[in-house]
Amino acid sequence: MKLIINMLLCLSIASVQAQNILEGSVVETTSQKGLAFVNVYLPDLEKGTYTDEDGSFNISGLPSGNYTLIVSALGYETFSLRTTIPSNAPLTISLTPSAIEIESVIISTPFHKLQSENVMKVEQANVSDLKSNGAITLADGISNIAGVESISTGLSIGKPVIRGLSSNRVLVYTQGVRLENQQFGDEHGLGVNDAGIESVEVIKGPASLLYGSDALGGVLYLNPERFAQQNTNSGDINANYISNTNGYSTSAGYKQSNDHFKFLFRGSLAEHSDYKTKSYRVTNTRFREQDFKAGLGYQSKGFKTEFRYNVNNLKPGIPEGIGEQSTNKSPLLPFQEVTNHVFSSKTKLFFNTSSLNINLGYIYNDRKEFEEHHHDEHEEDHEEEDHEEELHDDDILEAALHMKLKTINYDVKYNLPKLGKFETIIGIQGMNQVNTNYGEETLIPNAITNDIGILGTSHIHFKNADIQLGARFDHRNIEINNTLNRNYNSFNGAIGFKTNITQNITSRINLASGFRAPNLSELASDGTHEGANRYEIGNSNLKNEQNFQTDVSLEYKSQHLEFFVNGFYNTVNNYIFLAPNGTEIDNTPVFTYSQEDAKLYGGEFGFHLHPHPLDWLHFETSFETVTGKQTNGLYLPLIPANSLNNMVKVELNNKWLHKGYVFVKLKSVFEQNKVGDFEDNTPGYNLLNAGLGGSFMCLKRELTVMLTGNNLANKTYISHLSRLKTDGIFNMGRNINIGITYKL
Repeated sequence: MKLIINMLLCLSIASVQAQNILEGSVVETTSQKGLAFVNVYLPDLEKGTYTDEDGSFNISGLPSGNYTLIVSALGYETFSLRTTIPSNAPLTISLTPSAIEIESVIISTPFHKLQSENVMKVEQANVSDLKSNGAITLADGISNIAGVESISTGLSIGKPVIRGLSSNRVLVYTQGVRLENQQFGDEHGLGVNDAGIESVEVIKGPASLLYGSDALGGVLYLNPERFAQQNTNSGDINANYISNTNGYSTSAGYKQSNDHFKFLFRGSLAEHSDYKTKSYRVTNTRFREQDFKAGLGYQSKGFKTEFRYNVNNLKPGIPEGIGEQSTNKSPLLPFQEVTNHVFSSKTKLFFNTSSLNINLGYIYNDRKEFEEHHHDEHEEDHEEEDHEEELHDDDILEAALHMKLKTINYDVKYNLPKLGKFETIIGIQGMNQVNTNYGEETLIPNAITNDIGILGTSHIHFKNADIQLGARFDHRNIEINNTLNRNYNSFNGAIGFKTNITQNITSRINLASGFRAPNLSELASDGTHEGANRYEIGNSNLKNEQNFQTDVSLEYKSQHLEFFVNGFYNTVNNYIFLAPNGTEIDNTPVFTYSQEDAKLYGGEFGFHLHPHPLDWLHFETSFETVTGKQTNGLYLPLIPANSLNNMVKVELNNKWLHKGYVFVKLKSVFEQNKVGDFEDNTPGYNLLNAGLGGSFMCLKRELTVMLTGNNLANKTYISHLSRLKTDGIFNMGRNINIGITYKL
C-alpha cells in the first residue's frame, strides 16, 4: 500500500507552473447583449467569479491544463465547456433562456460533470430548497428526494433509506470522507447538522466501484458550503422557530477569500421539546444539538488544499411510550449523548495534462447511552420536576453504554492524461478503524477493522454517446477482541451507457455490482439493545452481501417541460436480516442474524411543467415504488410504502422581491401491505403542506423570510418506517416553521 501511494506521490513532482488568466464575456443567445451577474466557475480548481454589468469576466491565478468551465444564471440553461488554460483568445459564451432550474456539477462521481453529462443517474438537491419545503432536520429533508426515505425515531434520529436499503448498506460521505459513527444501530442518526451543508447528492444503486464496502445500496454525499469567491467576504445569521416542538434552530457563519488563502466557520444550535400529535406529545423525543464547522484553504501554483473540521454534539431522548406531557427540553432517561468529530483534508496537484487528488480523514465518534437502572431504585418515586432537573448535570450520571469509534481513512486518485476519447482515473482507498468500550455494558466488542481497495475507471466520449466502466478489488480484515479474525474479499465492476436519443431525450443504462462485509453488530453483538427492546446475538459465520443491479432511465427536457422515468432491478445474495428466535433473556426477546438471498425492484416517475408564457407557474409530480422480497417468498422488512407527491408552485420576482415563491404540496402515501414476517400492515395517508418565502433588501442587506406549514390538516398517521410504529405512536402533527436569514 505504501509503495502504491509513494508511486502516486512521485507524480506530484513537477516544474513550477505559470499563473494564467481566463477572460471572456457571456451574452444572451438571441440579442447578443452582455449578461450581468452570471456565475462563471471552474469546479476542478474551485475558483470562479461573476460577470460585470456588460457581461465580462476575468479569473486570475490559474495553473495550466484542461478544465471544465461551468456558466450558470437563473432563467438560462447551464453551459458546460472543456477549456484549455492558457487560452489563445478571450471566450465568448452564449446562454439560452430557459425556465429549468440551474444545474450543478455532480461531485459524488469521479469525473465531476453536470448531471446532463453524467453516465450515472445522480439526484441532487440544495439544502436551502429542502428547508423551504418545511424540512426541520437533514434526515427529514432527504425524504423529499425521489427514491429516498428515512427510518425515524422521532425528530432527532433519522437514517437514510435508498430504494429500500438502509443502515450499513448506504454510505454517507461528508467533507469528502466517509462518515463512520456507529451507523449500524437502529437508533443512531446521521450525526451531521444541515448548517454548513450546501447540497445533497444521492447515488441510487451499487457504488462499490467508487466507494468500496457499505455502498451496496447507494451513497448519500453531503457537499459542504463553498468558500467565498476570490477576494470577497460574506456572513449571515439564521433563525428558525418550529411550532410543533416549541423548538428553535439558529446558525451564524462568516467566510473570506483572497488570491491564495480562504477560510470559513459556522456555528449552530437547535433545541426541541417532545413532538406533538393531534392527541398527545410523544414523551422523550426531545433533543438538543450543537454543531460547529470550520475550513481553511490555500491555492497557489498548480496546487490547492483545504482542511475542514466539524464537531457535532447531539443529546436525544430515547422514547419508550407515552408518559409525561410537557414542553421541557431536558431529556429524560434513557437518553444518548453523541459527540462526533470529523477532520478532513483535500489536496489536489495539477500538472499540464493530469492531476492527483489526496483526501484524508479522521473521525472520532464518542457515544454514550444513559439508562434508568443505573440510578437508585427509589429515584422513581421522586417528582418528575426533580428528576429532570438533575439531568442537566451529566456528571452525576454513569453511562451504561459507552463506545468510542476512531476511524482513519484515505482516498488517493490519479487522473491520467486524456488519451483520445478516454478519461481515466486509478486510485487506492482504505480505512483503519478501532472500536473500544468504556461503559458497564457491552453491546458489541472491541475490534479493529482494516480496509484497502484498488480501482480504475474510464469515461469514454463519443459523438452521440458516453460510456463509463471500471473495476475494483477490496479486502477487509476484522479482528474482534483479539480472538476472532475474519477476512472478506470482493471484486466488483460497473458499466454505464448514456446517449441523447434526440436533442431533448436522454437515456441511461447502468449495470453494477456491489458488496458489503458484515458489520461488528451482525458478527458479534451480545447484549440488550436499548430503545429496541431486544437482546441481540451476532453470527460470526456471516458471509459478504453481494448484489447486482440494473438501472434504466429515460429523461425528456425542454424549455418548459421535464419528464423522467427510472427503473431498477436489484438482486442481493446473502442478505443479512435480524429476526426473533423464540427465546428470551432477562424477559427480553432474543434476536439473531441470518442470511437469505433477496431481490428489490421498482423505480421513480416524475414530471415538471412550467407552461409558456406562464414561466412563473410550476406543476411538479413524482411517484416512487419499491418491492423487496426474499427468495423464500417472504417480504423484506423496512421497505418504504409507495408514495405520490404533487406540488403547485408560483415564483414571484420583481424589483423589490427576489426568488419569491408560494407552494402547495400534497403527499399521498399508500397502504404498505407487503411487509416483513414480523411487521404489521401500515394504512395509507395524505399530508397537506404549504409555504411561501422570498428575499428583499433590508438596511442595504439581503433578508430572506420563509414560512411553511406541514401536515396542515393535523392528520394522525404512522409512517411504515417509524421505529415507534410497534408501539402505535403517531408521527408529528401540524407544524408551522418560520425562518429568517440575514446576510451581513
